[in-house]
Amino acid sequence: MTISPVDFASLLCSRLCHDLLSPVGALNNGLELLADETDPAMRQRCMELLADSARTSANKLKFFRLAFGAAGSFGESVDPAEARGAIEGLLSDARRTTLGWLVEAASLPKTAVKALLNLSLIANEALVRGGTLDVGAEQGETQLEIVVRIAGPRIMLDPVLRSMLVDGPGDEPVGSRSAAAFLVHTLVAEANGEVLVSEPAEGVMIFGAVLRPPAGTHAAVPAMAG
Repeated sequence: MTISPVDFASLLCSRLCHDLLSPVGALNNGLELLADETDPAMRQRCMELLADSARTSANKLKFFRLAFGAAGSFGESVDPAEARGAIEGLLSDARRTTLGWLVEAASLPKTAVKALLNLSLIANEALVRGGTLDVGAEQGETQLEIVVRIAGPRIMLDPVLRSMLVDGPGDEPVGSRSAAAFLVHTLVAEANGEVLVSEPAEGVMIFGAVLRPPAGTHAAVPAMAG
């Protein structure tokens, strides 16, 4: 199955809007409560809730800008610290998952960073009750390896997402929930690589990607919004 760049960009926008709806809605509700509240203690509580919602919105926008958007200001390479900060912001919203960072490279190709971020997004959502999320990347002479390992009391990965990551869309339509998996598969495939996903084993699951771009080239990013 093929999908047009316009349709794919629409799916990414739908996913972004879906994830921002809750914190932005909380901001709106908080402002309405604040307008009618006269008790100082309650007004202070409203301000705290507004601050939390604003921080969550900013964290999600920062993450999705780098994971989905063009992120043109970063050039062809990205400082892994930017990716780490984006993931930390995403995880801080739920405060139930801790990040382990095992990336020592001073820079990574933008394509690899997008794959890493989207794998982290999918892996984090599979941690139904939270846990740990460890991210590693190693640049070799001919290939770049990415590993995302999750551990927690309950791990659930939609079979559609697993299939999309490893095999691509096939006959399955790409939806807003599977857009990140489709993006990972496309980026890795265009870099002559493959995506591997282990079966959950005693509360552990591993996502891996190997990218082998020809020397001096970068895998193309599908047209998208951002």
